Amino acid sequence: MPADLRVSSSDSAVATQAPQSLALARWCASHGWPVHPLAPGRKTPAASCSSCREPGHDHRTCLCRAEGRWCHGFHAATLDMHRIQQWWGPRPQMGVAVSCGPAGLVVIDLDMHPAPPPDRKRLLPGITIADDIDVSQMTTGFHTMAVLAALRGQPNPADDTSTLRVRTPSGGLHVWYRATDARRWQSSAGSGKKRALAWQVDVRAEGGYIIAPGTRTDAGVYTPLDTARVPAPLPDWLAQELQRTHHLPAAHVPAPRPVPGRARQAVAAARHGGDPVVAILGAVLAEVADCAHTPEGAGFSEKLNRAAYTVGGLVAAGHLDEHQAHTALLEASRHARPGQEHRAEAIIRSGMTAGARRPLNPGSRP
Repeated sequence: MPADLRVSSSDSAVATQAPQSLALARWCASHGWPVHPLAPGRKTPAASCSSCREPGHDHRTCLCRAEGRWCHGFHAATLDMHRIQQWWGPRPQMGVAVSCGPAGLVVIDLDMHPAPPPDRKRLLPGITIADDIDVSQMTTGFHTMAVLAALRGQPNPADDTSTLRVRTPSGGLHVWYRATDARRWQSSAGSGKKRALAWQVDVRAEGGYIIAPGTRTDAGVYTPLDTARVPAPLPDWLAQELQRTHHLPAAHVPAPRPVPGRARQAVAAARHGGDPVVAILGAVLAEVADCAHTPEGAGFSEKLNRAAYTVGGLVAAGHLDEHQAHTALLEASRHARPGQEHRAEAIIRSGMTAGARRPLNPGSRP
């Protein structure tokens, strides 16, 4: 975290927390971790707009993100420095959270809420604990994680000084790791019956968020420990345990469809470097096209919305032809979600319109 951010649990830190939030959000984004606001003093996302709070509203088709709102929590997380300024600049009392999936993070959340252990089958899912073993002292996530690591003959993540570890106000611990491959690790709760790593051990990954170190809530400060300030690679043994406990999406992946011409050309140009405008276009189109490999949960709407917003800014600045850019977006969306052209067209139109209000010049300061 920024060197000038002083993390303290004293009451005097309340007055300095406000300006820290903007700097902290920028620091997280500079590491490639998309951020979204937390309600002041809380560990929950800032409230959505009134329309998004209506029953039945679907974040997957919501266009608020293109309009610069933070509706739907981690679904609206951004790396855009201008938007970060818009969100936290006039509202410095808001906290900072990171959307784990897009950031490529897998955070092991050890809860410190001592409670009588559940049925021994739920302490370490999939691992048999003999009836003659006393489990009455396994009352927190620290205990179950320590036992799991010991059973595998591996170091306890709670003691891993090579990676960013954050002490929570309740005495728990967030152990941050970064995924080392393209697998989309899924979030879980330690009390979950369908997917769980260990009792009182949550996993924050795809479909979840984590509170940024240095954030203050009414309960206290999320305090980084030791000197590590970036996540280490996810240990292989822990990745194996996550796979064993069903922290990957369904195995079925449809056969890849050929990427259409304009999108393929832009993606190829981006991968080979060169024109920064083409590189930006290729990167956002690649995100949309890659959704073809994941039938659900790929964030298609958000990625298409982000791509359209970016393209709209490039068009407004005179770097792209509007018709050709629109066609490339539509081709990429058809590749990813065939049969959903009407929905994609609405997202593209709204995103490009919003992006056109802010011309984008590659290389300029945010």
